[in-house]
Amino acid sequence: MKKSNFVAMIMGTIGGILGAIGMCMCLLPEWNAFKPGVIMGSIGLVVLLATVIVWRKMEGKEPIKLSGKTILTVLLGVVGALLLGVGMCFAMVWGNMVIGIIIGIVGIVLLLSLIPIIKGLK
Repeated sequence: MKKSNFVAMIMGTIGGILGAIGMCMCLLPEWNAFKPGVIMGSIGLVVLLATVIVWRKMEGKEPIKLSGKTILTVLLGVVGALLLGVGMCFAMVWGNMVIGIIIGIVGIVLLLSLIPIIKGLK
């Protein structure tokens, strides 16, 4: 295993754990820790973003260039993931199965549309 991949694996694991703990703190009312959860999740996100920067630097790759396509692709992924999650919440938590399935399918379609946008069609 290359050193850069090992460092990225460790940093990614730490960032993922911090983000997951932050989400649990926010979403479990029994914990009564919404504000600390937001802070913990934000720290996890910062660690994950730092992981990308560190890994690219260790691999000798150029920094990611922010173009309109890059920003729209990221926004499409975020909206798709949020719609998929909201659909699951409607179906499993709030008891609106039909609406949840429809919203979830819209989120899945948006996430699937990322493949041709990023890789293109041949």
